[in-house]
This record gives sequence, structure tokens and C-alpha cells, in this order.
Amino acid sequence: MWTDSQRKSDKKLLGEMTSCHIAEEPIKKVAIFGGTHGNELTGVFLVKHWLENGAEIQRTGLEVKPFITNPRAVKKCTRYIDCDLNRIFDLENLGKKMSEDLPYEVRRAQEIYHLFGPKDGEDSYDIIFDLHNTTSNMGCTLILEDSRNNFLIQMFHYIKTSLAPLPCYVYLIEHPSLKYATTRSIAKYPVGIEVGPQPQGVLRADILDQMRKMIKHALDFIHHFNEGKEFPPCAIEVYKIIEKVDYPRDENGEIAAVIHPNLQDQDWKPLHPGDPMFLTLDGKTMPLGGDCIVYPVFVNEAAYYEKKEAFAKTTKLMLNAKSIRCSVH
Repeated sequence: MWTDSQRKSDKKLLGEMTSCHIAEEPIKKVAIFGGTHGNELTGVFLVKHWLENGAEIQRTGLEVKPFITNPRAVKKCTRYIDCDLNRIFDLENLGKKMSEDLPYEVRRAQEIYHLFGPKDGEDSYDIIFDLHNTTSNMGCTLILEDSRNNFLIQMFHYIKTSLAPLPCYVYLIEHPSLKYATTRSIAKYPVGIEVGPQPQGVLRADILDQMRKMIKHALDFIHHFNEGKEFPPCAIEVYKIIEKVDYPRDENGEIAAVIHPNLQDQDWKPLHPGDPMFLTLDGKTMPLGGDCIVYPVFVNEAAYYEKKEAFAKTTKLMLNAKSIRCSVH
């Protein structure tokens, strides 16, 4: 027979196993970045609105700061001025001596780092939401950089559940050789938000509404967490990057084939070995090789032509998160 003390001990042990206090303090400071790419207008439009009227993003006990990250690019409605702001938050660029000779975005990255970072610094921001649009048919997408982050997996689970039946996908960019050095990576909890399809330099009401809801649900989650709500163990489906695929090219490096009609707009859908990927002007089809199903994302993204990326292959997997609760309560 078990004694009462054994039952209590087992109950305590079970509680410790299922409850993971991953944040010693409540979330205090949140930033919402818009205009990291100046021609992705939903984030620009929302952030400018919230700078004028931020009532909908305020939550009790939480500092929420909307911020235009690349104002010069926003003014010109272009992706960037000198280089991609969303790829240069590495130690090399952040450590360069400040001078007028530096590319504009490198100087801007250093300014942003000092304003919002460094990660885990005393006055740094706990969470950065970085708002993006894609020309690809990706719908609502959350970008995750760390598969072991219980807090973010729980947040993404909450957002996905709250948006249902509208689909919301999670793109995991954790990879041993692909380093992104994103603008949001200076926060303890970096969150990329991509919503599409939307052309560059264009606003669409449906896309704007979806991004707005994603932010609302994310802030609600943080508020519930801060209030002491315990989130039980959960699991989410994610699409983890395997590799980036370039367009077929000729001997001069020019694009020699386009995305096949069967692949166009088919982000997140299974692509089987032998399925068509590219089509040449003389009608030749180039199929997927290999022996495994992949899930394409960022299919025919306009901004990735310069990066020589026609789409990215992903694999589908489940991520689990432990129970979390704010330890202050």
C-alpha cells in the first residue's frame, strides 16, 4: 500500500516532470518590427498604425514597442538600401567600427542591437516579432529558429489553435550550415511572421487582417503566461528546412527554366520524387530527384531571385514542448 506521503511525493515529482519553469521572470518587454524589408507593406502599415494608436497591442504589465526597422528602405519602398538587414545580425557586422563608410543596413543593425539587445542583457527585449510578407502562397507562417524552445513552441501552439480553422504553418530554420543572422535574433525569443501571397509594394486587406490576428493571439498568450496560467505539454507540426534549391542555369549563370505550373502556389504541399519542379521554354520538364517526399516553401519568392533560391525543401516533423508556467506566480 502507498502511504499518503508517498502519494504526495509522487504527485510532486509528476508536477516537476510536467511543469517546466523556463522563465524565471514574466515577459516584460516586447518589440514589433515592421519594415525590415521596406517593400513588405503589411508590417510597415501595422507598425505605423500602432505608433499612432497602440491601444490594441497594449497588455497590462507589458511594454510593447512598435518599431520601423529600415526607415530608408520603407521610404523608397525597396527591400533594402545597401544589403539585406535580415541577414547581417552576426558578430562580424555588429562588431564593426561605426563609420559612414559602412553599408547603411550594417549601421542600422548596430543601432537596433544597442536599442533592443543584447540577448539576455539587463535592458534587452524578451521577444521580437518581425513582420514580413512573401510573394509565395504560404498563408500564415511562423518562423522558429530553435527546436528546443519550450516557450516559443507553446506560443506557436496557442497562435495556431486560436487561428483555426485558418491554417498556420511553422517553418523551422534550424540548420547546421545555413546561418540566417536575422534582425529578430538579438532577442531571447525571436519570432518571424510571414504572411502571403502579397506582391511587393502592395497591401491586401485579407493578408493585413491575418497578420494582425497573429500578433493579437501572440500578445494574448504572453499576457496569460504573465498572469500565471500554466500551459500543459503540447506538440506542433513543423516544416524543417533541408536545403535551398536554385533555378536551373545556363553556362552564363542565367536562369534556364521557370517554376513548373504544377509546383507554383503549392507551398507546404507534398512534392514526390518524379514530380515536376521546373519547365524550360522548349517544354522540357525537370522533376524532383531523390527518394523522399519534401515539402516546398517560399516557392518562386520574388525577393529570392537574387539569392538564387527557387524554393526551399523541408521535411515535416513534430516538436514537443513541456508544460510551462511563469515562476513568479
